Amino acid sequence: MNQLDFQGRHAVITGGATGLGYAIAERLVNSGGTVTLWDLDDAAAQQAAVALGARAAAVRVDVADYASVLEAVKRTLSKAPRIDALVNSAGITGPNTRVWDYPPEAWRKVFDVNVHGLFHCCREIAPLMRQQGYGRIVNIASVAGKDGNPNASAYSASKAAVIGLTKSLGKELADVDVRVNCVTPAAVKTAIFDQMSPEHIQFMLSKIPMGRFGTPQEVAALVGWLCTEDCSFSTGAVFDLSGGRATY
Repeated sequence: MNQLDFQGRHAVITGGATGLGYAIAERLVNSGGTVTLWDLDDAAAQQAAVALGARAAAVRVDVADYASVLEAVKRTLSKAPRIDALVNSAGITGPNTRVWDYPPEAWRKVFDVNVHGLFHCCREIAPLMRQQGYGRIVNIASVAGKDGNPNASAYSASKAAVIGLTKSLGKELADVDVRVNCVTPAAVKTAIFDQMSPEHIQFMLSKIPMGRFGTPQEVAALVGWLCTEDCSFSTGAVFDLSGGRATY
């Protein structure tokens, strides 16, 4: 494992109790930083913080609820002096079905978490970073947001929105040392697979030239770098982790 420099820095990671969020938190802790895990599942978040050790804390938050995000910011800053990095990893897939069969309530839920939740977090934390003159924001998008996966229209559309928001916010913060980027993984085998049909999982695998899924640790390696000071001239950018699937 290459050593990243996150010494003395503090990160907030949404969806940090499991999957990609936890792997990213682990990487940043191992790189010398401290983390606060934001997650809807308080018990899992607390357990994850214990596993990560003394440099990790947990706060229950529903990112889809703006008031909950406001409270989470207050609770986080009551224990940590500042937020140097925000990783928006919380997300859901929604059902695998065609557009004309897609339940409207499920569509809204996907956007509430994947887009509105991310917006809530960026809206509250970006001004803090701007005021302190430093920050790194990394949004977890998906190659589905570039390609558009069949039978996953809400997920694909929501991740396309994440890419667009990243580009806009990156430009808005380019006059200060706050960098905003996103990553677009192909399928990474985590608990989120439990929300997908076996047929959809096989479809995603068939699109990856390397013939395998990514690992959370591979995503964490790139995201970890994007959270550091070394990421100084990239903003509003999209970084692929697709095993060769994405070629543009």
